[in-house]
Amino acid sequence: MRYALQGKAATAFVCHCTDCQRQSGSAFGMAAWVEDAALDVQRGQLKEWIRHTPSGRQMACRFCADCGSRLFHQVLGSPYLSVKPGSLDDPAQFQPVAHIWVGTKQPWVEIPAGVLQFEGNPEGMEALMQAWHLAHT
Repeated sequence: MRYALQGKAATAFVCHCTDCQRQSGSAFGMAAWVEDAALDVQRGQLKEWIRHTPSGRQMACRFCADCGSRLFHQVLGSPYLSVKPGSLDDPAQFQPVAHIWVGTKQPWVEIPAGVLQFEGNPEGMEALMQAWHLAHT
């Protein structure tokens, strides 16, 4: 799969919820939110399945049709596309500014000092977006 993505990065964070642990096959998942994303699939095809979130919303989960790698998530109706940074040519540009669902993180995961933390899902994403903005201005 090869894709190009344009848009404005809004935030990047680590999620320690059990769903992200399962879907990543790891201790956490990462997300980089891109606002007004324009996605150009250059090679390969995407497949999609829709799941219900704990808040009752629906989320489109998109993955490579060939290898099954998760690439994108998007809450239906949201202006933000959640990109899996590990699928990018340069994932280092998305250093996370927050960790969410730390109430279910693996006990051996250490969160760097000064990074925002939320026991569960934050009530809104404004704090994460502000932290991203401050880190990139």
